[in-house]
Amino acid sequence: MTYTVNDRPATAPRVQPPTIAGTATSATDHRSTADLVKLAAEQVSTLVRDELKLAQVELAQKGKRAGMGVGMFGGAGLVALYGVGAVLAAVIIALAAVIPAWLSALLVGVVLLAVAGVLALLGKSQVSKAGSPVPQDAVASVKADIDTITHSVKNGGHR
Repeated sequence: MTYTVNDRPATAPRVQPPTIAGTATSATDHRSTADLVKLAAEQVSTLVRDELKLAQVELAQKGKRAGMGVGMFGGAGLVALYGVGAVLAAVIIALAAVIPAWLSALLVGVVLLAVAGVLALLGKSQVSKAGSPVPQDAVASVKADIDTITHSVKNGGHR
């Protein structure tokens, strides 16, 4: 499938062909080579800027989701640290004297570790939803642009 400059995805702005002062915009006008080169350079420049904007937006969305997942992993690590501390306190109390206090410390440690497990699972889910760090929409759009230009060159500039 080939695309023209105006067949852009909805997230990318449409590119309007620039007008050159003193020239007609009809299909039958005869522009100089210099005007055509200037027009092509302007269109390629606009196209590259639009593709970079699309890639930037896509990467920002994926980065935000991955950041949330990493934050949840950090929270899970902190809660797990508290759980280990509580379990160690339970072991110390149990070894110091055999009294019911160790049972309550062990219960607190197990609850903290369960919370850490839930946070780790939520963090893993968020990171996996972020997907690949490659801006796939922008890559597909650039490939379509290359195909369009290649097709146009092979057909002598006619669409």
